[in-house]
Amino acid sequence: MNTGAEARESIRAGFDGPTSGLAPGLVQANLIAVPVDWAFDVLLFTQRNPKPCPIVDVLEPGQVESVLAPGSDIRTDISGYRIWTDGELTDEVADATSAWETHPDLVSFLIGCSFTFETGLTAAGIPIRHQEAGRNVPMYRTSTACTPAGRISGDMVVSMRPIPASQVAEAVRITDRFPAVHGAPVHIGEPAQIGITDLDSPDFGDPPVINDGDIPVFWACGVTPQAAIQASGVPFAITHSPGKMFITDEPEDTYRR
Repeated sequence: MNTGAEARESIRAGFDGPTSGLAPGLVQANLIAVPVDWAFDVLLFTQRNPKPCPIVDVLEPGQVESVLAPGSDIRTDISGYRIWTDGELTDEVADATSAWETHPDLVSFLIGCSFTFETGLTAAGIPIRHQEAGRNVPMYRTSTACTPAGRISGDMVVSMRPIPASQVAEAVRITDRFPAVHGAPVHIGEPAQIGITDLDSPDFGDPPVINDGDIPVFWACGVTPQAAIQASGVPFAITHSPGKMFITDEPEDTYRR
């Protein structure tokens, strides 16, 4: 699957796995969709917390096609969705069309995903352990509070990639050039310093594969709005399932600085 259209077609046909490594070189995005009366709160939350929540597109009420992927349908083109009611996860589905129909005024936010810069890491010879193992990337809630906005607050979520010690500096340099997809790491090394007590038990995704000589490196993660939904008791929301992203047609170079 070398194009966004091919990846989205595969997802519509039933592919339900993580999207890390699919359509390399294209921008991937997290999703949070909320009723219009909560949209400003979400927008303000993302603006105040650009590291974990860098917006790449906003779809107006009822809109389901992103300008970053002509012909797409945000209700069907993600390989897993989560349905939230009053801050509780109430369902996980492969197709969100029926859930969308119950709330036709949803405003959808697409938030840059760190899967985008993995192509650059691979090109530099930096291993992506979760891809090598056929796993989802591990993600963790942290003790780092985001800046509240209106009715929304919560702690930052991070993704973690074990990086060989000799390549950490290069990984920082490469990812720093992609601020629209989380940019440089927010933490390197000791996980307890950001409130993570057990690397083997991520809050989202799969347990990590850490080789001898690897150092845990943490990037801000677009699952952060899901933690905020829970903490804030948002009445209704639809999000992607962690690790299962919306694949656009936008080349990663668009967001490289």
